[in-house]
Amino acid sequence: MSLELIHGRWAGRIPSPLRDVVVDVAQELAAGRRRRDEQGTASADDLGLIDRPALLGATLPAEHDGEALPTAALVEVFATLAAADPAVTQLLLPHFVQVRVILGLGGPELVTQVVEEIRAGGRLSAGASERGTPRAWVPATRLRPGDPPTLSGRKYYATGALTARRLGITALDADDRLVLAVVPADAAGLVLEADWDSFGQRATASGSVVLTDVRVDPANVLPLWKGGDTPGVEGAFDQLLHAAIDQGIARAALTATRDYLRDHARVWFESEAERIVDEPEVVARFGEIAARVIAADGALAAAARRWDEVVAEDVTADSAATLSIEVAAAKDATTRVAIETANSLFELGGASATASGHGLDWYWRNARTHTLHDPIRWKHRHIGNYALHDTRPPRHGLI
Repeated sequence: MSLELIHGRWAGRIPSPLRDVVVDVAQELAAGRRRRDEQGTASADDLGLIDRPALLGATLPAEHDGEALPTAALVEVFATLAAADPAVTQLLLPHFVQVRVILGLGGPELVTQVVEEIRAGGRLSAGASERGTPRAWVPATRLRPGDPPTLSGRKYYATGALTARRLGITALDADDRLVLAVVPADAAGLVLEADWDSFGQRATASGSVVLTDVRVDPANVLPLWKGGDTPGVEGAFDQLLHAAIDQGIARAALTATRDYLRDHARVWFESEAERIVDEPEVVARFGEIAARVIAADGALAAAARRWDEVVAEDVTADSAATLSIEVAAAKDATTRVAIETANSLFELGGASATASGHGLDWYWRNARTHTLHDPIRWKHRHIGNYALHDTRPPRHGLI
């Protein structure tokens, strides 16, 4: 018996033939996820599963011979793959974000180069976050003027950077404006360090990117600062993909809970039921959790469809604001449901569910780690200000 409703009717959300690719990738990712988690890394063969041109190029527009996959479908791709392995799936997130930025702000030569690399299975990554700065997400990395300009700094949490073809590095230019410098991963002066040591999302091929006077083609410096001058939807796009990863974890944890209850969990000695899955309290609690997973799935899907509707029109300050709020609400729902569902696996499964041989802590560790990407308390603040004071949320990559 399947959990089709819980897992979402993705067969209708992902167009064929990409649907077949996603199913195949998901099955192979699931088969090796425990090995990757224990080793804390993904092999070249593992990464080859996602570095398929059909997947990496799914959102390329028609003028680049792409399928122009709607975001509503892309979100389902992410949720489906994340249910199999959210760590490897996360490698795709900076890729698709960078694709949008480069197609939107890059010149013809850069766009052509990147598209050709994608067609050959080249994945993009990013270097945005840093350690040691007074505030999170405020870069200390600098793009210094010159002929050509040079990039120096140190990035951390660079998901997928260790195995990417190109990196989009956020930095401040000489005028303290935010820019994106797109550089080859093998550029002189760029060093990749495999120092990601989290207890969850362990196989994200993340690490530090150390940049020492890296020469940058001026044509590959993109003015992110201009995004603050006009209504934008890029932050909402990024947040939708993060939310989809959390939703995939919730779906997988719910299925794991069901399977453990059916196959392993024992009836409590005070119960009159013959099987734990027939205990009324267990049935009700499982139903409560399942209802929240279903509700979060609906919120995520609705927000993704809304994103497609907004970008199909002329984006206005009002439409961008309402979209950001809807996506923030969906992110709140998926964050909560991923953690709660992973917790409930042990709540219902009992002490025996914590045995390392079952590997069930994998769901909780991934949920707890990935949902920390950005704090939902700030989502609540922006939603509250919008609802109470008609204050539009700020325009940046986290809302």
